[in-house]
Amino acid sequence: MAYHNRWLVLAIVSSALFLIVVDLTVLYTALPRLTHDLAATASEKLWILNAYPLVVAGLLPGCGTLCDRIGAKRLFMAGLIAFGAASLLAAFAPGSAVLIAARGLLAVGAAMMMPATLAIIRLTFSSEKERAFAIGVWAAVASSGAAFGPVLGGLLLEFFWWGSVFLINVPVVIGAWLAAWLVLENRPSRATHPWDLVGSLQIMVGLIAAAYAIKEVGKRSPSWEAALAAGLLAALAFFLFRRRQRRSEMPLIDFGLFRNPEFAAGVIVATVSSAALIGVELVFSQHLQLVRGLSPLQAGLLLLPVPLASIVAGPLAGLALPRLGTRHVLWMSLTLAGGGLAAFLLTHDGTAALWLTALSAMGFGVGASMSAASSAIMVNAPEERAGMAASIEEVSYELGGALGVAVMGTIMSAIYTAMLVLPSDLPVAGAVRDSLDEALLAAEGLPSPSADTLVRLARAAFEQAFLGVIAVCSLLFLLTALVVGLMGRRRDRMGDRQPIG
Repeated sequence: MAYHNRWLVLAIVSSALFLIVVDLTVLYTALPRLTHDLAATASEKLWILNAYPLVVAGLLPGCGTLCDRIGAKRLFMAGLIAFGAASLLAAFAPGSAVLIAARGLLAVGAAMMMPATLAIIRLTFSSEKERAFAIGVWAAVASSGAAFGPVLGGLLLEFFWWGSVFLINVPVVIGAWLAAWLVLENRPSRATHPWDLVGSLQIMVGLIAAAYAIKEVGKRSPSWEAALAAGLLAALAFFLFRRRQRRSEMPLIDFGLFRNPEFAAGVIVATVSSAALIGVELVFSQHLQLVRGLSPLQAGLLLLPVPLASIVAGPLAGLALPRLGTRHVLWMSLTLAGGGLAAFLLTHDGTAALWLTALSAMGFGVGASMSAASSAIMVNAPEERAGMAASIEEVSYELGGALGVAVMGTIMSAIYTAMLVLPSDLPVAGAVRDSLDEALLAAEGLPSPSADTLVRLARAAFEQAFLGVIAVCSLLFLLTALVVGLMGRRRDRMGDRQPIG
């Protein structure tokens, strides 16, 4: 690789990474309009969101070894092609089923590109100082891109139809592919490096089955047999995956890494921070549009303090790590994020300045926690396991995003259903109890008095569901901060008992 091209290489892989992480949340502001246009059910809505992070998380470990086998440039460019084709399919999807399939294909392209981006950076930057800075830029793009998704989605929907949130990927993909073809260097691949396709499929099946079980339990009239079957399938898939990895000479995931408390804490914090951030953005963007009646752009702009605070927090957390230590930065940032959400609960009926300040505190805490978590994962893995550690880090964020949608979406649906009490003489189908989207859609076909009653009661129920999810996310941050603090104290005590010398 030509030395003077290294910053151009960083720009190429950063543009692709930005697409990958933005697609995790770009649908949030588009979701109300998309759900209306496609007449998507509450269940289909969750799968439209969840198909992407679940498939990415399942394929990432295998794609990490595939990157070593065929080379980072080849995998990166192939991933761009898959991502671009899937973006076109998603933009013009005629129905929910096609959109869910397109989101799955988007995930295949994303999973191919993501480990390749980090591998290309490591191969390009020979100076340790410059490499650390480049990886820091990579981490900043990864942590802030998801938070920018709703803002970008809102901006596009102000002028275009919902498919534009996917169509915008295409010119970026074309530009990145041409630049990669011209600039990136072909590196020798390790054709003998094994690619564990079976292991990748096992973990993906486990994740999807677990998400299905969670979603089914949250339904108004759940099928407990289906939920139990999905839960058992998930447990079996995870068991088989773990057994396969323990027997493999070159596993996708070495579970021995988790014996290091700081490594384990980093994975926990990365997963929880991503899950809570995604959960908050999911319910907040819908609340602003469906309850407060704001446009997608207005909703996106009101979410802007979260990614801005996150971007500022990342470098500051990096500067604080050598002075305060990873454990202290982790628990303090989580406490700030949880406290910010708690403050939002107290101020959401007040002026916008108050609750925007509270959301900014949450965003700052999340940005700092993600930066510290990435450092904890990468620093506490042995050098020969650096690639595997990077894969685990990426899986943590994607898995957290999937859990945020599945768990928080299920909690939101369950509270909404429980709180929605309709008059017995209101002529509506039971589907209005599944989601506010379906209630608003049903109201369009009712006479004015009945429609007004349905909309008022449904919005009031959604308001309770929204506040419930915010409270759960706040508690999740605070409990995780407590766990991380206790893990660090336990390690300190164990270290004190060891002999000196």
